[in-house]
Amino acid sequence: MRESKISRKTNETDIELYLCLDGTGKGNIDTGCGFLNHMLTLFSKHARFDLDVKCVGDTDVDYHHTAEDIAICLGKAFSEAIGDKKGILRYADIILPMDEALIMCALDISGRGGLYFNLDIPACKVGDFDTELCEEFFRAFVRESGVTLHIRQLSGSNSHHIIEGTYKAVGRVLSKGVSIDERFKDEIPSTKGVI
Repeated sequence: MRESKISRKTNETDIELYLCLDGTGKGNIDTGCGFLNHMLTLFSKHARFDLDVKCVGDTDVDYHHTAEDIAICLGKAFSEAIGDKKGILRYADIILPMDEALIMCALDISGRGGLYFNLDIPACKVGDFDTELCEEFFRAFVRESGVTLHIRQLSGSNSHHIIEGTYKAVGRVLSKGVSIDERFKDEIPSTKGVI
């Protein structure tokens, strides 16, 4: 099983996170933020990653530290769980519809973290979640995971749908990218011999 447990405690957050890349999509998510719980539940389900997250954060300030620090932990767990990357497909993409929203997502599990993010989210908040935290979340994730991730909105007017489509799309492409191609299961998918 490709899995990892991460603990991270700062003056702003206290996080315990478990990730299994070879799971079934079950999760136990408690971030202190209802909308972020919802997004991570969708992410886990669509990736078919088992994901447990418990975060106690300074939510009396806002959800910035909570969202960013959870993404840091998720990125570290992803990097640890994937190991030497032998046999993975490495590349994946999707165009995912969520009602009127249409999200394009493509990735390269490259070892070089980079986020290329182009969403036009009309509302500043969904519930009490600042929508700008969507970008912050994925920026922290790619930095720690070493994934190159492109996220682009092709259409959409509902902020909830745009963000939900994004978390689902990222889950789907990560799931495909880490899947093992049996023809090349003992090979690193790079001419360099390492990723």
